[in-house]
Amino acid sequence: MNKPIAIQGIKGSFHHEVAQHYFNEATDVVECMSFDGAVDSLLNGRTDNIVMALENSIAGSIIPNYALIDNHDLKIVGEYYLDIQHNLLVLKGQSIEDIKEVHSHPMALLQCKVFFKDYPQIKLVEAKDTADVAKQIAEGNVKGIAAIASKNAAALYGLQVLAESIQTIKHNETRFVIVKRNTDVENSEIINKASLKFQLDHKRGSLATILNVMSDCKLNLTKIQSLPKIDTPWKYGFFVDVTFDEFKDYDKAKSIMQIMAENFKVLGEYKNARV
Repeated sequence: MNKPIAIQGIKGSFHHEVAQHYFNEATDVVECMSFDGAVDSLLNGRTDNIVMALENSIAGSIIPNYALIDNHDLKIVGEYYLDIQHNLLVLKGQSIEDIKEVHSHPMALLQCKVFFKDYPQIKLVEAKDTADVAKQIAEGNVKGIAAIASKNAAALYGLQVLAESIQTIKHNETRFVIVKRNTDVENSEIINKASLKFQLDHKRGSLATILNVMSDCKLNLTKIQSLPKIDTPWKYGFFVDVTFDEFKDYDKAKSIMQIMAENFKVLGEYKNARV
C-alpha cells in the first residue's frame, strides 16, 4: 500500500494541487503546517514523498527549503512547475468594501502587494497557509476577512471568488520539487537535470573555475544560489541546478567537481520538467 504524500498546507493549497498533478487526483496527503513538519513525516516513515516549493518567479528562492534538503541529506527525485493564480476569496455575498483584513501566506501577500494599493483600508495579515485561511473563514462563517488562495480552495470550502488573478505579474510560476529519503531513479537515460551543492575556497577565480568545468562539459547552469556557512563566517555553500543532453557529460563534470570543490554533494538527479 502506497503511503500518503506530505504537503505543506492543507487540501486546496498549491502544494496539494501539485501532489494531484504529479501523482494523481486521488492521492492521499499528510497535511503539515510547516516544511519542517513535512520533513519530519518523511524522516519518521509516515510518508515516502514530500512536495516542497523551492522558488517562485516573482518572489525568488525559498532558501530555508534548500537548507532542509541539504541538512537532512534528502534527495530531489522530480520537479513540477505550477502556474500560480492568486484569487481573493470571501464568504458569499460580501463585497470588497466589506473587507477589513486579508490573511494569507507571506509569499502570497508579497506577490499580490500592488493589488492592495487601491485598498489602503485593508490590513494584510500573514498566515501559515493560503488554503487554511479559506477553510477557517468558511467553517467559522467569518465576515470582514478575505483569503488569498486558489480557485480549488474556493470550490473546496464553498467561498466566493471576489477578484481573480490578483498577483502583480500575471505569469507567476512556482517550482516545486518531489523529495525522498533516497533516490529512486536508476535509469540514467531519463535523467537530464541535477541539483548540486558544494563549497569553495574564498579566493579569486574559484567559482569561475567550477563554472568553466560545467561549460566545458556541456552543462547548462539554470540556477545558482549561495547560502552562508553558519559555523564559518564569510564562507558560502553554493546550490546549483544544471541541465544536460547526455548523462555522460554530466558524469564527467561531476567527477571533476568532486575533486575541485569542498563538500561536494548531489542533492538530486531527475527529469527536467521544462522539457
